[in-house]
Amino acid sequence: MTTGFMTREKDLQTAQVSDLCRRRLLNYADTFYELARSYTREFQPEQQKDRQSLLTERRLWENRQVIRCHLTEMARIMTEVACEVMCYRPMEERKKRLIVQAMRQEGIRVENPCYASGEDGRTEIVLTMSAIKKNGISAEEVADMISVLLDRRLKLSISSPYVVEKEPHSFVLEEETKYLVLTGFSRAVKENETISGDNYVVMETEKGKLTVILSDGTGSGEKAGKDSERVLDLMEKMLEAGYSDDTAIDMVNTALFAAGDDQNHPTLDICEIDLYRGSCELRKVGGAVTFLKRAGDVESLTAGSLPLGIFQQVDAVPIQKKLQDGDYLIMVSDGVVDAFGEEDYRTLCDFLAGIKEQNPGEIAEKLLRAALCAGGGRIQDDMTVGAIGIWKTMDKDI
Repeated sequence: MTTGFMTREKDLQTAQVSDLCRRRLLNYADTFYELARSYTREFQPEQQKDRQSLLTERRLWENRQVIRCHLTEMARIMTEVACEVMCYRPMEERKKRLIVQAMRQEGIRVENPCYASGEDGRTEIVLTMSAIKKNGISAEEVADMISVLLDRRLKLSISSPYVVEKEPHSFVLEEETKYLVLTGFSRAVKENETISGDNYVVMETEKGKLTVILSDGTGSGEKAGKDSERVLDLMEKMLEAGYSDDTAIDMVNTALFAAGDDQNHPTLDICEIDLYRGSCELRKVGGAVTFLKRAGDVESLTAGSLPLGIFQQVDAVPIQKKLQDGDYLIMVSDGVVDAFGEEDYRTLCDFLAGIKEQNPGEIAEKLLRAALCAGGGRIQDDMTVGAIGIWKTMDKDI
């Protein structure tokens, strides 16, 4: 529920959570903060207890720290939502009439189109649409039509409904990103196994960011695959819920550490690409090297860190890179690096530098074949290659 009110600037409106909802959210946040503080204390074992009792007490304390992290992050997200303010300004009458009339001819009723301030000052178009007769009209097609009408490069936000129905719904049209990304993956399962211990996921957010996450489970086979899949599932849910990358990593790591399973230490390799700025940020928790291929030059990007769950705290220092048109990011699991057999990655870099293919899928497949050849046709460990191609689109601001 939102409420709008006029600001001093003429024809500018702001919308935010209603006073009642805001107070409730802030009260909930205070409660969660207070609960989190109740779990905040150092581990102080009693000396007279036996070793098994001390281990049990330690495990209980570690589980409480996981709960504390969850409560703190939930309180932070609630506070952000309660204090979030959106600024709106009316659309020019000429453009408003143009959209309303043109869409009516397509069987779509458009109401209250206006501008909203998005991330980093980017302008979004917010409007309410409903189908007049025909139900289930593609909202993406409508976004394309409005883009032509306004001579603007717009796309449907991922938070908007996918279809225009007879019931009115709000839709947000965002400025198209300045960079386009295509991904391609190729995998090989360790010999004598049927299931790979490697898993990956590709996520797109409404802030113009694409995140690729690769996880390599401990060992190989079904258990390793389930372990890495569980890590990716947790990461995906936390990031979609609004958790920051670092907080999500910390919470997954703490949960695995508290579980105390010596056979469950998956790696985590995260590549987040900002499609508006053309930049990427890597975080590695035991992850193998990532390569940045720019024309004939290849740079290896790596960070010395252990897999998840070994220590209570993990320090995933971000690696930041500015990207250019035609760059490729190549993510690999340990099996690919081990197949080439060189810790300095020289052979791998030389091979990638000589690849002429432009399709990410073909690049991934070619590197995997080279790794198989380098390993003498033997697959000693699961191998996964992910290639991410970045291209710049035409610049045109809203």
